[in-house]
Amino acid sequence: MKSHEPDFSGMLPFRILVAEDSLFERKLLLRKIQKWGYFVEITQDGEAALKAFRRTFPDMVITDLSMPLVSGMEFIRRIRRESLRYVYIIVLSGTSEKTHVVGALESGADDYLVKPFHPEELRTRILAGTRLLRLQSQNLLLEGMAKLVDYRSQETGNHLERVRESTLVLGETYASLTEQPASREWIELVASMSVLHDVGKVGIPDGILNKPGRLTEDEIKTMRTHPAIGGAMLEELFQKTGFPQLEIARNIVLYHHEHYDGSGYPRGLRGEEIPLPARIVAVADVYDALRSQRPYKVAMSHEECVRRILRERGKQFDPQIVEAFSLCKDRLDDIHKQFADSRTLGLSEKEISERKKRF
Repeated sequence: MKSHEPDFSGMLPFRILVAEDSLFERKLLLRKIQKWGYFVEITQDGEAALKAFRRTFPDMVITDLSMPLVSGMEFIRRIRRESLRYVYIIVLSGTSEKTHVVGALESGADDYLVKPFHPEELRTRILAGTRLLRLQSQNLLLEGMAKLVDYRSQETGNHLERVRESTLVLGETYASLTEQPASREWIELVASMSVLHDVGKVGIPDGILNKPGRLTEDEIKTMRTHPAIGGAMLEELFQKTGFPQLEIARNIVLYHHEHYDGSGYPRGLRGEEIPLPARIVAVADVYDALRSQRPYKVAMSHEECVRRILRERGKQFDPQIVEAFSLCKDRLDDIHKQFADSRTLGLSEKEISERKKRF
């Protein structure tokens, strides 16, 4: 299986705040960090650093531990208490004693570097933090895109959370059955991108997206354009950024309604022509859709959903992923209960019988 490691080396955080009481170290850090292309502010003690942090909200903090007025440990703890978003913290300390290292990490530091340090080593540590921050920001942006559909739809509830967690469990179980198992990082990436599977529904009119009854043939055709709409959106983002996770997201969005036997849409792909992430998400998505109550249908029991998915082995779904599903089905049931929707639709039996499934 092809593995991708996102490269964020050219994407620098906007601001780095340095807290260092040594004049020599401050001058060295200022010169080097500016040379690497970062915006940097230098402070000489913990109190000044805390004031600068509250004023500038930096992306990254580099701090000594032994400082006057406010110690490095206390500075780190206050950052973790006060910051509304994640700040990457690197400790630069003159001691390598285990108690100091453990204490700093327990207080909330992400990395620990002992003085005297080589500038290139610090640069590598900063780049590692940058990758983490950018990946986190991109995931938040992508989840925000996915929530656009939730905000417009009257029926989704915690669907995205359940699909994400179910995809993770399915992916792990599937990987355990294959000769070339996927890495944990790859599985987690597929799970995080799964929340985007229906992002293309932002292009579907409200009157169709939230229609309580049966869709007309023309409305079904319109609804079935959502994979292509979402796929085009993510393809454009992928071409502009080159981020590998967007390629995975595009494949999920574009192909999660394809069927293993070639009867799906939008392209009628079959078998392994369908990208693996889409094959995994397809099972997680359908299981949750069957389990969930909608204005046009009642929810199936866990047992009914299992029978339905097992019957589609080799038809709608990849046989190996169905095998994985059969092994982890009880864990998916637990996920559905853990992320149960807080509201019910309260339909009468007559209303339910009059509302037909759309797909």
